[in-house]
Amino acid sequence: MAKITSRSPLAPEHFPDLPIVRGVRFATAEAGVRYQGRTDVMLALLDPGTSVAGVFTRSATRSAPVLDCQAKLGGAPEGPAAILVNSGNSNAFTGHFGQTSVQEIADAVARASGVATERVFTASTGVIGEPLPHARIIDKLAELKDGLDAGGIGDAAKAIMTTDTFAKGACAQVEIAGETVTIAGIAKGSGMIAPDMATMLVYIFTDAVVDQPHLQAMLSDLTEQTFNCITVDSDTSTSDSLMLCATGASGVNAADSADFRAALHGVMLDLAHQVVRDGEGATKFVEIRVTGAASDADAKVHGMAIANSPLVKTAIAGEDPNWGRVVMAIGKSGAAADRDLLSIRFGDTLVAENGWVSPDYREADAAAHMKGQSLSIAVDLGLGKGTATVWTCDLTHGYIEINADYRS
Repeated sequence: MAKITSRSPLAPEHFPDLPIVRGVRFATAEAGVRYQGRTDVMLALLDPGTSVAGVFTRSATRSAPVLDCQAKLGGAPEGPAAILVNSGNSNAFTGHFGQTSVQEIADAVARASGVATERVFTASTGVIGEPLPHARIIDKLAELKDGLDAGGIGDAAKAIMTTDTFAKGACAQVEIAGETVTIAGIAKGSGMIAPDMATMLVYIFTDAVVDQPHLQAMLSDLTEQTFNCITVDSDTSTSDSLMLCATGASGVNAADSADFRAALHGVMLDLAHQVVRDGEGATKFVEIRVTGAASDADAKVHGMAIANSPLVKTAIAGEDPNWGRVVMAIGKSGAAADRDLLSIRFGDTLVAENGWVSPDYREADAAAHMKGQSLSIAVDLGLGKGTATVWTCDLTHGYIEINADYRS
């Protein structure tokens, strides 16, 4: 098992007190998939009529559970639904054994819970290339069924962790037509984090009424503004899964509610930021804002080039306001840029403008900003109205320590 470092210095003080979402119950168990002495399986059982939406990795080598979930999405929300997740083994790059494991688990969950097999969604996270010992998971299904609890979401967040140093949760409640609608979500993710999801598992639940097409469209759009705007190490996983489930238990239709959409965006962005704050070995949380690009798409290309640059990230780790590395990252991104129109800020300090260091720049001011835990880098291209904001962390020796012995 990878060596887990102490709790991230960027972690929140405590796991949030997540409210109960009507229509979903949770259970966890110790199956010994890879880890010993900790929970590593989570089951969520959702009421009949629950709409299920999902966004998954675009990796060409995505895992058997991801392929199975993609195939099952979009069906009529008839009967209950179930989500089963294991940590420790990703069931990826396992040939025909991978699909066999998925089918065996889905069939067993169906038998144990009364959920149709086509409404059982599974996910696995952990080591790639080792057959999943699915019998150990199946042997725990009776225990999981007996342990289902509407208040068990916090335990579920812990069970899906791998190299995470803290469990991740977020929630929101919003008033719609005089009624309260609840949203609560959990996530895991620490390394192998890049757009097109990352080695993340994210599960968000709401008691709102939202039909599947609206739910899917909303999730896909908001993912581009949240989870697909973060990076830890530029590596995209085989196993990324983000699922949003609307149980409808509140009786409140939120499909066209701007307030609901804003609340959901807030939950997703909170979880995305927590993933970055738990970046393997991270000591700095960094927001990169790009303005003045030729287009929004170009702005995001520039932002991710800066965020993914090892030279930028190591300079941040060393608290060095090395604006030349930001210039380098912009120049290599492939998106439109003009050296002589470029301006850069570290925090509130104007570092460079008009293709040259600012005449008022004092390195001590920028260096002071770099000593903080939450940093900002702002770039204006001077070309147009395109904007983007992305988030990343620094790159420290801790990242090497965790990943060099991941399978040890």
